[in-house]
Amino acid sequence: MAIIGKIRSKSGLLVGIVGLALVTFILSDYQHLLGINEGEFGIGTVYGEKVDPKDYNIASTKFQEQGRNQAMQNNKEFTDSDMETANDNSWNYLVDSTILSKEYDALGISVSDREFNAYLLATDGFGIIQDLNQFFVDSLTGAVSPQSMVEGRKKLQSTLTKLKTSKEPQAVQQWNGTKQYYTDTRKREKYFGLLDQAAYVTNLEAQDKYYATKETKSISFLFRPYSDIADADVKVSEKEIKAYYEKHKADKKYAIRTSSREVKVFDVVVAPSKADTSKMNKMLNELKAGFITSTNDSLYVLRNSDIKIYFNSKRSTAVPENNPKANQYQSYPNSYDTIFKLAKIGQVVGPYAMKESMIISKVIGFTPSRLKARHILLATNGTKDENAIEAKRKMADSLLKVINAENFTAISDKYSDDTQSKKEGGVIDNFLEGDMVPEFGAYCATAPLNKFGVVKTEFGFHIVEVMERDASQLPVLASISKQFKASEETIGNKESEINNILYKLDRKIGKTADILKKVSVFDTIVRQANYVSRSIVLEDNAPKAYGFMTSMAADKILELAYSDGVEVGSLTSYPIKDKDKYVIGMVASIKEKGEPTYENVKAEMEKELIIEKKAKRFINQMSKGNSLKAVAKNCNLVAQTAEVTFANPQIANVGYEPEIIGMLFSSVMKNGKRTLPLKGKSGVYMIQIMKTTKAPATNNYKVERDEMVKTLKGSFQGLAIGALRKKAEVVDNRKLNALGLRM
Repeated sequence: MAIIGKIRSKSGLLVGIVGLALVTFILSDYQHLLGINEGEFGIGTVYGEKVDPKDYNIASTKFQEQGRNQAMQNNKEFTDSDMETANDNSWNYLVDSTILSKEYDALGISVSDREFNAYLLATDGFGIIQDLNQFFVDSLTGAVSPQSMVEGRKKLQSTLTKLKTSKEPQAVQQWNGTKQYYTDTRKREKYFGLLDQAAYVTNLEAQDKYYATKETKSISFLFRPYSDIADADVKVSEKEIKAYYEKHKADKKYAIRTSSREVKVFDVVVAPSKADTSKMNKMLNELKAGFITSTNDSLYVLRNSDIKIYFNSKRSTAVPENNPKANQYQSYPNSYDTIFKLAKIGQVVGPYAMKESMIISKVIGFTPSRLKARHILLATNGTKDENAIEAKRKMADSLLKVINAENFTAISDKYSDDTQSKKEGGVIDNFLEGDMVPEFGAYCATAPLNKFGVVKTEFGFHIVEVMERDASQLPVLASISKQFKASEETIGNKESEINNILYKLDRKIGKTADILKKVSVFDTIVRQANYVSRSIVLEDNAPKAYGFMTSMAADKILELAYSDGVEVGSLTSYPIKDKDKYVIGMVASIKEKGEPTYENVKAEMEKELIIEKKAKRFINQMSKGNSLKAVAKNCNLVAQTAEVTFANPQIANVGYEPEIIGMLFSSVMKNGKRTLPLKGKSGVYMIQIMKTTKAPATNNYKVERDEMVKTLKGSFQGLAIGALRKKAEVVDNRKLNALGLRM
């Protein structure tokens, strides 16, 4: 398909397959480009050593290039979000490469030249590297065969030799990059291969898993959920919380593992008012009336639309907004699909909303919703030579006389100049008429199915067979687009409103000394203004503010959280503009790694105390009675039943209760035995074991052992990288460094 719309020259052979191969071999001065002062942390540290900004810039450039190419291939826009993702991927690549290189050195992992060549060429027991698969597949069948392997090794060896021996700077960079990339890939395989060898499960562990899974207990139980009592009905004093804090502040579960800051924000969306809507509706009605009577659609669209584009061709095809080609063509709401498909040519539809605009469309034609064809291109390559053109025409006519369904692929492979579609036997699938140059598209939209014909385009002569054409059609539309945004008056009113809220917050929070009360004041004022606050937690080792439309707004939140002299209660000095909304934020907490402050854990400990008091009340009530039935009657409860196993610490219809399940499988719990009231995560339980079903006796635990080994191996890579990153104490300082906040 791409060859018809635009013939693309084939890129350098290894540029596409190497991926990150050139990452460390393109020189660029990152500091000069971005004006970054390295400072103490630079853009980040690994094992306390600063990451080289030049290496990061090289990696970022390559990842961005890959992202843009992928977006182009998918006919998508490369957005700011895509750019950030590319930069994050390059950072992770650099960090992991740095960490793993130290592991390789410590373990003596290396790759010899002989091993490297065997690895690339798939010899000496190595399989085909997925990146290089294209060299080894048969061009006709698309499968790997002994013959295609021999030919593939020759082609790949020839390519590598040319790169290795070339004196051209670009070729030298490609070879160095290729060697570095695949050497690192092979080292990584060997490293994680070693880890896989450490995956060992003892027979005792496998036995434990077998019995934990196979042995079941049938239980009857009573359950009082903590939600039966509202939190507000349980009184906890400040004195009690402080005493609880002093007793439990050193508990592991309260320890702050990562230094962080919390910012509370709320958004004020600037939407069109009723007056704005009324004015827009009046204008749209006038435009629609004029569009209905217009005899010059192109002039009417160009005169009245905010987007002044008009195609008198199938490039004006429109698709539903969920269609894969919605980013390539104009689109309409899914709910309008039936309306457009039943419309008549000349009918005006709308107005309807799309993103921030209101659209009025006139149906000027229809086109098939999907086409599939195959073709052979005899390229003329833009020549003006009539003799050369005539020679191609005669060749096309000659081939047309002998071509049929059986020999098409062979003729395509021999004669077609479209190298892209030739890989698929000349087949171009799932395209629209507007995807192609007009002559080719029109032929595929109207020609009889399964018959061969010749079509001339700017690229040459095409022998074409239309293989499939959907009966359903898409509309071709001339559209007027009008942006629907708030008026200046509405914007001014919203700005006054949010500035008043900010003034009120500043005044009241400034008068409040208690840190926790500052947060309460913020939430209260925001709620009274009919808005909702949300929390953003920023980890000091890799701070990133999510939930914003623009990077500028996210940066302003980081500046608020990490500016000099910041404290809980610090507010944004002015409303932050984030596309069609304003944002106000306040620093809600500053947590340092280690033992928590009272303010950091007060809310959590208060909840724990409330649960303890609820549990104590329920336990007292459920302690009266000599049987499960008696307790159920006294407490107005209904006994429930469940089947439980040690391996899955869940109680049906209640929740996750590992401590209680563990106690039920202890040696002291026999059939018929009833527990005392037990405090659980969700409420208080009283349980009686009705029956124990023992696991079938066996001495073979191979299934369990194999499953456990497989699980271990499947998790090794993620666990290892996570552990190594933790050990390396990685600090991602890119954002703060760029903002001049933490140098």
